[in-house]
Amino acid sequence: FPSKTFPNHWTLVTGLVPDRHGIVANRFEDPARPGELFTMASDDPFWWNQAEPIWVAAERAGIRTATMFWPGSNVAWGGTKPAGNAPSTGGQRPADWQMFNQEVSNTQRVNAVLDWLRRPAAIRPRLVTLYFDTVDTAGHRFGPDDPRTTAVIAEADRHMGDLLAGLEELKITADLVIVADHGMAAVSSERVIALDTLADPALYRVLETGPYAALVPTEGNAEKLRQALAKPGAHHTCWPREAIPARLRYGSNPRVAAILCLAEPGWSILPTAPGEAFAGGAHGYDPAAPDMAALFIGHGPSFNPGVRLAAFDNVAVTPLLRHLLGLPPAPALDGTTAPFTRVLRP
Repeated sequence: FPSKTFPNHWTLVTGLVPDRHGIVANRFEDPARPGELFTMASDDPFWWNQAEPIWVAAERAGIRTATMFWPGSNVAWGGTKPAGNAPSTGGQRPADWQMFNQEVSNTQRVNAVLDWLRRPAAIRPRLVTLYFDTVDTAGHRFGPDDPRTTAVIAEADRHMGDLLAGLEELKITADLVIVADHGMAAVSSERVIALDTLADPALYRVLETGPYAALVPTEGNAEKLRQALAKPGAHHTCWPREAIPARLRYGSNPRVAAILCLAEPGWSILPTAPGEAFAGGAHGYDPAAPDMAALFIGHGPSFNPGVRLAAFDNVAVTPLLRHLLGLPPAPALDGTTAPFTRVLRP
């Protein structure tokens, strides 16, 4: 939790839950930087430095890495960024990385990865990330059950086939770890909780809305807001940060908003009632909801084929990557390789 893009991308490459790695939402604030807001365009290392990503650990161990898009991979991790548009100083990035751009097609992304792997051994990456965002885009636009979303999933699958064919042509034997950062639930304007019907908008500022709402009380109104939101809702629950259920492992980081309201899967918490009808898909709900479950496929020489794994928490992915790269275990992480005991070859 939250089952959002940036928190879960960062969990997949740090092995920590968002409450520990610091990317606690797609939009959030930090008391240490009053008046500033983290968004999905933020590349100041300040926001990212709470947890080391796998490519930094690998680079420090002398393992070359390359990222064909991954949230945070463009950040000079561990460095600093002066105010204004000045570049970051210090820090570590992958040896090769690309700034995310939706205009770069999936075909171009696959070809770029294959081009990296054609290099001489001395400058050929051993860890590569590749990100397709088209399934998420279709899921939001059309909903998870729409045939157009299914068609985009099939397209992404074909691109994975192109990658496999390219690896075979290059005679490269590689382990592929195929993951998703979240699931998707169908949403509709018929299932909306309007915040302004729960509390006076003068009592709060809104950081995020949708499957959950992240709220900051306005000056002097913290207790009034808590009281206004304390009444249980038919399709949502609100908590002050310190009362968020322990099973969500969320709320100890000061970047978590003061008030969290979480909707029932399929419902949306919006500032006001929608002015026009809509339907589509959304994510950010309780990770225990079946619709939020995400994909995992391990493929390659390190994996026993044909084994179906029980569901596991995505904090296990970084320990798996460390194992595949030959990096030592990192006991401080929130996950281990235990979910893969039956599938990993000696």
